[in-house]
Amino acid sequence: MKYRPLGRTGLSVSTICLGTMTWGEQNTEAEAFAQMDYALDQGVNFFDTAELYAIPPKAETQGLTETYIGNWFAARGTRDKVILASKVAGRDRGGMTWLRKDGSSPEVTRAQMIEALDGSLRRLRTDYIDLYQIHWPDRPVPWGANPVAFKASTYQGAENSMLEALETLQDFVKAGKIRFIGLSNESSWGTMQFLHLAEKHGLPRVHTVQNAYNLLNRTYEVGLAEISMREQVGLLAFSPLAQGYLTGKYLDGARPAGARTTLFNRGQRYETPNAEPAIKAYVALAQENGLKPEELALAFVNSRSFLGANIIGATSMEQLRTNIASVGIPMTDELEARINAIHHRFCNPCP
Repeated sequence: MKYRPLGRTGLSVSTICLGTMTWGEQNTEAEAFAQMDYALDQGVNFFDTAELYAIPPKAETQGLTETYIGNWFAARGTRDKVILASKVAGRDRGGMTWLRKDGSSPEVTRAQMIEALDGSLRRLRTDYIDLYQIHWPDRPVPWGANPVAFKASTYQGAENSMLEALETLQDFVKAGKIRFIGLSNESSWGTMQFLHLAEKHGLPRVHTVQNAYNLLNRTYEVGLAEISMREQVGLLAFSPLAQGYLTGKYLDGARPAGARTTLFNRGQRYETPNAEPAIKAYVALAQENGLKPEELALAFVNSRSFLGANIIGATSMEQLRTNIASVGIPMTDELEARINAIHHRFCNPCP
């Protein structure tokens, strides 16, 4: 395994971070235990979860993922071997009134953050979380916060104070409940605003931004990559395989049994007009170089200088082994040039 600095925290995390959102929906607790056992044995010391998980979000499975992790910590005595990340939900966009005890619509307010963190700590069976993230912004922005086309109406609506959120997070740090903070689904402006407020008011500094990043969506490179390098705010890249689309398994309308899009029909982000020809080009490139499509996609993400960690997810042990082993695949200048040639033909078809 290879390791990278986690922002300016002084911590080193594995290049591969174990994503967990399928646990409690597509994966049983026993399967989650097996994944954590294997990942830890392979040198993966960084796990990412959220109060919202499992995905797709629903009342019946909310919190199950954290519960499985907490049970594993208790059964294996491994809490001190893992750098643990979790998240508080942002402003509700889909009627998730079941997430809060009083039926409130989720927002990033002090009261809701306290409820969320205490719930996560209880389920995770731990006294602290190493990296606590705001899952998505509490302000009106396009989903993912980094569109390729501007639409003014997406920036209109209610929001809560970033300063209040930082002050609340500072109280969590002082109480020993969290160590460091991060953002997710965030924009360049949002990231810099959090950094500015932290410096101005002596509040906790953001160390990571967890955004979608893959061969079909490189919008992070437009503004956030420079912030990552100059401010040491590392990218925690989620969906590096574009929800499995970059494996090629959904090409030509295929819907394999048990696959996420087959089960939940939530892959519209990766079904835009230019997505399929781009995927076919990347699959062909991988095959020409003796690689599986997923190996090419993961190796590209692993090689980015602004990367903090690559968050992989798996529903089978075979997938998990392939994903973790991707750290050993080199990204040559020639291969990167050919990737960029495809990227320039089909630029960010799935932002």
